[in-house]
Amino acid sequence: MPLSKRPTLTQYLIEQRRRFPQASGELNALLLDVSIACKAIARAVAFGELGQHGVPAAKTGGAVNVQGEVQKALDVVSNHMFVATAEWSGNLAGMASEEMDDPYQIPRDYPRGKYLLVFDPLDGSSNIDVNVSVGSIFSILRAPADVIESGRDVVEADFLQPGATQVAAGYALYGPVTMFVLSVGNGVAGFTLDPNLGEFKLTHPSIQVPADTSEFAINTSNSRFWEPPVKRYVDECLAGRTGPRGKDFNMRWIASMVAEAHRILMRGGVFMYPRDTKDPSKPGRLRLLYEANPIGYIIEQAGGRASTGRQPMLGVKPSSLHQRIGLVFGSRNEVERIERYHHEPATREAPAPLFAERSLFRD
Repeated sequence: MPLSKRPTLTQYLIEQRRRFPQASGELNALLLDVSIACKAIARAVAFGELGQHGVPAAKTGGAVNVQGEVQKALDVVSNHMFVATAEWSGNLAGMASEEMDDPYQIPRDYPRGKYLLVFDPLDGSSNIDVNVSVGSIFSILRAPADVIESGRDVVEADFLQPGATQVAAGYALYGPVTMFVLSVGNGVAGFTLDPNLGEFKLTHPSIQVPADTSEFAINTSNSRFWEPPVKRYVDECLAGRTGPRGKDFNMRWIASMVAEAHRILMRGGVFMYPRDTKDPSKPGRLRLLYEANPIGYIIEQAGGRASTGRQPMLGVKPSSLHQRIGLVFGSRNEVERIERYHHEPATREAPAPLFAERSLFRD
C-alpha cells in the first residue's frame, strides 16, 4: 500500500469506533493521548547518552521503585510523560504504574472519566546502556460503576480486574523504528511512526501469531530453578531432530519483553518467564496488571495463547497492584503443550546414562 494511502492511528480509531455508534469517543481520545506519550518517550530514548533535557538514557535515577529495582532516569521521565499527557483530558478516573507505589489520583481541577490506565512506562530499561530495543506497555480498564458515578478517588481494589476485562491494550517499541501495536478487541494492528509527519501510520493490519513454531525464548541461566514441566519442554526442544519433537528449535533471549513479544507477533515463537524456585517469595518475575495482562491480551487477539503455564493468563484475578506472576505466551500449540506438561503427573527423571544400571562401570 502506498504510504499516502495508509491510515493514520487517528483514522484507524475512527473506523473502529464506527462499529459502536453509541460510543462517546473517550476511548479514542485516551488512546491518542497514550500514543503522544509514546512519541515523546521515543524521542527521549533516541537521544541516548546525548541526554535530551540533560538526562542521559543510562543514567541511574538513584531511587528504588516498589519492585525493589533501581530506577533509570528515563524510567522517571517516561512515567512523568504518561501522567502529564493523560491526566488532563477527562477520560481517566485514575492511573497505576510500575514506577508508582500507589494509584495515581487525577487532580481535582481536571474532570474525571470512566477509564483506568495501567502502564509500564519503559519496559527493558536495564538494556538502555547497551542500545537494545525497549518499549512501553499499557492496559485500559473500565473504572467500577461507583467510581464513575461518585467521582471518588480510586483505590487499589478498583484496578484488580482479570485481564479478560481489558477494553484495550498495547505497547510501543523503540527500536530501529518506533512502532505502536494496539488491540481494541477486534484483532491486532501495528503502526509505524512516520518521522516526516510525526504520525503513526498503519503498516501491519490484522497481525496473526502462527499456531506452530520452532523458536523459543527463555533465560537458561535459571534452569536449575525451573519446575519439571518447563525443564522437560526445554530439554525436548534442545534434543532437536533426534528427540521426541522430531525437529530443530532455535533459542532467543533479548531480556526486553516488548521486543520478545514483537518478535513473536511478527514470526511466531514461544516466550517463557515461568514460576520457579529461585525466590519462593515471588511467584514469578513479571507484573500481572501492566505487563502480563496487556501482552497476553495482544497475543490472544492475534490468535496466540497466554498462560501462567497452568491456566489462561487473562482469567487470573489479581490480588495486588504490583502482583508478580509466571508468564508463557506465543504460538498456541506450543503454549498448550507446556500447559499439558504442567497438568500431567510428574515422572521420575531418568538417571544420566553414565550412572545407569548398565553403564561403563557396571556389568
